[in-house]
Amino acid sequence: MSKYILVTSGVCSSLGKGVASSTIGSLLESCGLKVAMMKCDPYINVDAGNISPYQYGEVFVTEDGAETDLDLGNFSRFTNGSLSSENCLTIGKVYQNVINNERAGKYNGRAVQVIPHVTDEIKRCIRHVASSSGADVVVVEIGGTVGDIEAVPYLEAARQFMRELGKENVLSVHLTLIPVITGGELKSKPTQNSVKQLQNVGIQPDILICRCEGEVDESLKKKIALFCNVNPASVFVSPDVKQSVYELPVIFNEQKLTERILSRFNFNDRSADISEWESFLGKLANPEHKAVIALVGKKDYLDNCYKSVQESLFHAAVSGNNTDITIKKIDAEALENTSDIAPFFADTDGIVVPGNYGQRGFLGLLRTVKHARENNIPYLGIDLGMQLMAIDTARHICSWDDADSTEFIQTTKHPVISLPEEQPLVSDGIMKLGAAKVNLTSGTKLCKIYGTEQITERHRSKYTFDRRYSQDMISHGLLISASAASDGQTEAFEWKDHVFGIGVQFHPEFLSRPSKPHPLFNAFIKAALDNKK
Repeated sequence: MSKYILVTSGVCSSLGKGVASSTIGSLLESCGLKVAMMKCDPYINVDAGNISPYQYGEVFVTEDGAETDLDLGNFSRFTNGSLSSENCLTIGKVYQNVINNERAGKYNGRAVQVIPHVTDEIKRCIRHVASSSGADVVVVEIGGTVGDIEAVPYLEAARQFMRELGKENVLSVHLTLIPVITGGELKSKPTQNSVKQLQNVGIQPDILICRCEGEVDESLKKKIALFCNVNPASVFVSPDVKQSVYELPVIFNEQKLTERILSRFNFNDRSADISEWESFLGKLANPEHKAVIALVGKKDYLDNCYKSVQESLFHAAVSGNNTDITIKKIDAEALENTSDIAPFFADTDGIVVPGNYGQRGFLGLLRTVKHARENNIPYLGIDLGMQLMAIDTARHICSWDDADSTEFIQTTKHPVISLPEEQPLVSDGIMKLGAAKVNLTSGTKLCKIYGTEQITERHRSKYTFDRRYSQDMISHGLLISASAASDGQTEAFEWKDHVFGIGVQFHPEFLSRPSKPHPLFNAFIKAALDNKK
């Protein structure tokens, strides 16, 4: 029978519950246990596909094409288990399932209510993840904050779950905040109040993880334990990290969080091997090189909007190239309002344009691509970043001044980028989501990077390159280095006679891990370092 860890949080949002859950999963995997991760989100959207990244961060795409919360990206980077649509549950999906069941007459004429029907559906979905994965432990992150009305169905389901399966099979972990007020005093009252709110819904936390700027002394831990009705040995601290969230597995393990969980589930014959994390942190602390990479995106975008791209660059720099990386974020719109964009890139060793939607900042992104091409600066484009390479070639080399994407200009005479159904060589089109096979062109840089002629990568795209313009691109120095195995659509470009200019339609950032950087990001950082020399 699987064991379950239910992770909740209180006081305020953005405490790092996703990272804490991922760290717990990683530590249990390091003990040789099979772990499944799951996120329960309180928003009514069926999935994250239509949510603005400015609100909840990037959309993380799973192998089976589910558009999920960014915390699944954390799960993916910290743990090794396979993630699918089953690993991300929204209250919208829950209600959709319940309503479908009601329409099908599965409730035998009963009035459908939050309790038991909605809570039963939540529990069913959690159990399904356990049974389908065969996991020893399922770590369930419950989104939102205790006290929010949106989280009530999940918390009630969690309460029922603990009662039905017993405390020996379900562990409650609660993440709270210990703020520091003027004068440097640490205050435990927010944590006490948060735990009381959790107790009010019938859940007594077994373990507390307290977010704090620094260390928390033993006397304060004992006070928290006393007022929150937990064992003093079950109060842990998540301090601000020095360089990276990847320090947390080591920090938590040193505090004996792993031992506490193992003991609770009677896995006493196991111990954590965190040598892989220690090796990564050793490289992080002792870099041999330095690199500055420009990440060009939309105005006021947050770190979470391009989280996986930034993490992939970080993985490739540390694990792949022993490099201290600085990511310089550049606002694409700022590049539209200046006569010379060169000063923006004066101190950078490479340029990345990740996936973007919408016309805002388009001209700044296009100027970035042209600048990288003309000045032989290592360039990596993803999704729109790849499509801009075709528009740049069409406008600035083929002299088609109106060349564009139909996402932005419907009436262009040279729609080098468009929806598949708008292209004469394609019968229909559909948004491409999830993993798909890609054929690489022999002899290209991309093929050499992967070391094979067929790969599997994840996609999230509607607009594609119109193959009517293939020969025009090739004859003007823009090579086609990959195509979709299923329909032949162009999947990658690269500049001929350029130090490193590659654009891909797919999203390699979803496959990168701290100790296993993605080969494309790895090659890009290496090219940036070589070009710097």
